[in-house]
Amino acid sequence: MSWRKEHGRAERGYHHGNLKEALLQAALGLIAEKGAAGFTFADAARMAGVSPAAPYRHFRDRDELLSSIAQRGFEQFEAVLTKAWDDGRPDTVTAFERLGKAYLAFARDEPAFYSAMFESGLPVDLNPTLLAASERAFGIIRAAAERIAALAPPGTPRPPAMMMALHIWSMSHGVASLFGRGDAARRKLPMSPEDLLEAQVLIYLRGLGFSTDRRPPADQKDQNQKPAGPWGTPK
Repeated sequence: MSWRKEHGRAERGYHHGNLKEALLQAALGLIAEKGAAGFTFADAARMAGVSPAAPYRHFRDRDELLSSIAQRGFEQFEAVLTKAWDDGRPDTVTAFERLGKAYLAFARDEPAFYSAMFESGLPVDLNPTLLAASERAFGIIRAAAERIAALAPPGTPRPPAMMMALHIWSMSHGVASLFGRGDAARRKLPMSPEDLLEAQVLIYLRGLGFSTDRRPPADQKDQNQKPAGPWGTPK
């Protein structure tokens, strides 16, 4: 999208009373192009086609503008994760796998939001509204971890669900940030990010004592086929 086209669209929106939304969209475009730290408040105003003083009608400063974007991102993120988890239907493991794929898809499809949420350096703890939005999104991962923890085999100490949620979040975020994002910072990977994340989670769960056996059914026609493991089916 050219700057001139964005300029004209944002300026028309401002004249109709949509200055706040025009600034948010302008900032999102700048984040996608330069990263969360790569633009100024004046840059956002210029991209929206308004004077440098105009943004102060809606935002105290650049950080407040970024906070609004991050909050919107977390709200969308929560909706994506909630849909993927679907309250654990049809079973916990299937829903859990969908959740991981949804996490990676959001990082790939919404790189500007993802950057504002996790790479802007905003003091989330000092912004109650932003903190609440981020906690609601994390709550979906925690709910999934609680269901997974409940599947611990008999005799296996059940790990704290919060600890599992934090571990799984860290793994998902690491894969998304390095290999699954939709901007120029994405690293090359000799497999799909989804396969990498699945392998990490399987190895992690196996280390906790969970069964990760994926052997084919006993009635499988090809009795010589090797069982699938955390790296997929052997060739």
